Amino acid sequence: MSKQIDDFFKNIISHAKEYGFVFPSSEIYDGLSAVYDYGQLGSELKNNLKTYWWKSMVQLNDNIVGIDAAIFMHPTTWKASGHVDGFSDPMIDNKDSKKRYRADQLIEDKIDRYEQDGKSDKAAELQTALDAALNADDLAKLKTLIEEHNIVCPMSGTKNWTDVRQFNLMFATQMGAMADGAEQVYLRPETAQGIFVNFLNVQKTGRMKVPFGIAQIGKAFRNEVIARQFIIRMREFEQMEMQFFVRPGTEMEWYDKWKALRLKWHLALGPDAAKYRYHDHAKLAHYANAAVDIEYDFPFGFKEVEGIHSRTDFDLSQHQKFSGKKMQYFDPEVNQNYVPYVIETSIGLDRLFLTVFANSLVHEDLSTDEKQDSRVVLKFHPAIAPVKAAVLPLTKKDGLPDKAKEILARLKLDFNTQYDEKDAIGKRYRRQDAIGTPYCITVDYQTLEDNTVTIRHRDSMEQERVSIDQLQQIIQDNVGWTNLLKQLM
Repeated sequence: MSKQIDDFFKNIISHAKEYGFVFPSSEIYDGLSAVYDYGQLGSELKNNLKTYWWKSMVQLNDNIVGIDAAIFMHPTTWKASGHVDGFSDPMIDNKDSKKRYRADQLIEDKIDRYEQDGKSDKAAELQTALDAALNADDLAKLKTLIEEHNIVCPMSGTKNWTDVRQFNLMFATQMGAMADGAEQVYLRPETAQGIFVNFLNVQKTGRMKVPFGIAQIGKAFRNEVIARQFIIRMREFEQMEMQFFVRPGTEMEWYDKWKALRLKWHLALGPDAAKYRYHDHAKLAHYANAAVDIEYDFPFGFKEVEGIHSRTDFDLSQHQKFSGKKMQYFDPEVNQNYVPYVIETSIGLDRLFLTVFANSLVHEDLSTDEKQDSRVVLKFHPAIAPVKAAVLPLTKKDGLPDKAKEILARLKLDFNTQYDEKDAIGKRYRRQDAIGTPYCITVDYQTLEDNTVTIRHRDSMEQERVSIDQLQQIIQDNVGWTNLLKQLM
């Protein structure tokens, strides 16, 4: 990672903490590895991203409904899904630092460094070798690649590696009042299985006809042993998943459709399209016949943000086998019973949060011939901005705060707003820029005379005089969901 890119990533992390977006969990006790808390503005941004996803999936699609399945599930669920026997990653330990790493990610990081150093041929050669080793489940080859390419431990800087071994990522716990009579259950490592086990319930009660989808937002838990890259890899994270049930034989048509729709969804937020790419899986999961990732170019390289997978009928067939319940659908159009195939779209909410944050954080030089000036601004799409408007009295006297609070009381019924009367107005503008507030409304002495205010636009910093009675509509027209969702129709 070049120093400029490394500095930008550090700025993202420090800005997120300084302004109340993301905190290290349990920080007063020196934190907990790979666990983070979302602060007062981070939780607002996160909720807005969830709302955007839910509205686009459920509200805009007549044949998609949402559920909220429990985190705890019958342990046989994870036997049927393959997680008990096969949910593991190839891990390697450094004997000097006593740190454990995913072997494939160490190699992927080396590939990224080759690319950054202009060694595309070596990067391609190593990528081919990595893909071959993963496809063959050749753990010894992974260690050989690490040794041949002089990959060192990020902590110790040494190459004193153990052999590569598989490590199961599920958290296990006990359910029951007495330890000796307790049943072992798992914290779910993904939210998809809660959808699959409810397939019949939703299909029958909702009178759903194939093709149809079931959407869900929920927490998942994985015993990630690598704590790095901020909120990219965490032990507790949130997923937004939709499982789309289709007639066998039509799955590739729907796979291509959802692949295009999901990238369109990301780009509607207004990022640089060049920072996104598709990455087809070289090694398919045991349940898939096609899989692609939508990747974003983070400061540390391209990483997955969302996956689109054609899961065949694996999941429903497995649950049919292990539960003894028929997971079939009668299709009147073809007069046939079948187990539906599934197209999955799965997005990590925390990763989406980081892409939006990285896309939006801008350092602007505002210097002129007369003076040096700059600002840091989060240029969120207005619909997802944590705070929609700030009301600022010009001074703390002469009735201006009373008038400002009167305006605030009207706006807060529809929008998340802030009130700020501390410091000079310029400093207050900068504070709102730093948290991404689209509009600052300044109440001054003219307001008391003619009931108008100055409204300042975040991105352009332009100011205009408008009637207080117009504020509601001006803000709604720009921060409402309509403009954003229209791009998806």
